[in-house]
Amino acid sequence: MKILGINGSPRKEASNTRKLVRSVLDGAAEQGAETELIDIAEQTITFCSGCLTCYTTGSCIFDDDAQEIFALMQEADGIVLGSPVYILSITGQLKQLLDRLTDAIHCQMLSGKYGCSVVTTGGSSDQEVLAYLNRTLNLFGVTVVGGERVAMASGPEAFQEALADSRVLGRNLAEAIATKRRYPEQEAVLTSLQKLFSHYAEVAKETYPHQYDFWLTKSETNR
Repeated sequence: MKILGINGSPRKEASNTRKLVRSVLDGAAEQGAETELIDIAEQTITFCSGCLTCYTTGSCIFDDDAQEIFALMQEADGIVLGSPVYILSITGQLKQLLDRLTDAIHCQMLSGKYGCSVVTTGGSSDQEVLAYLNRTLNLFGVTVVGGERVAMASGPEAFQEALADSRVLGRNLAEAIATKRRYPEQEAVLTSLQKLFSHYAEVAKETYPHQYDFWLTKSETNR
């Protein structure tokens, strides 16, 4: 079992978000998972240009660390996303990566995986940003097992509690993967997304042949 943690904070090892991500991974490791943590700020990721070449060919025009990170996401059984709140949203560094992976969303390339998210904030919007990250995981086809958030203004005790809860979250993530835990409500959402994106591919097959071929192959494989 492999679980990948992605820290979206530019503060790297000084980041409180990183500590939460690390705690999730430590909890998963207690259940036997092999874990890896990536600091986005240490990677070279070019902004998406909106050229849509990935929709057409399945390849990105940029050769940078986004490709390697996505390969690690594909290899993992579980994915942990972490970000501090930056003006009501996630950091630009993490958004930069996610924007580069829209083809993976349209093709549901992470379908079958499990994930969770963690968020830190000074004092507000942590609930909204956590919901955004977990919804983003769903868009990739990932089943979400939960999340953890903390406002630093609540004091050091709140952060210590969040660290402990994040460790429990990690154990829960590993157990969900090991048992192939079912989440019926999410299954309905994920099934509807697959139908939606496969329909998009059919409608735009002349414009985006890669995505059409991807869904056609998947459909034939599942027969």
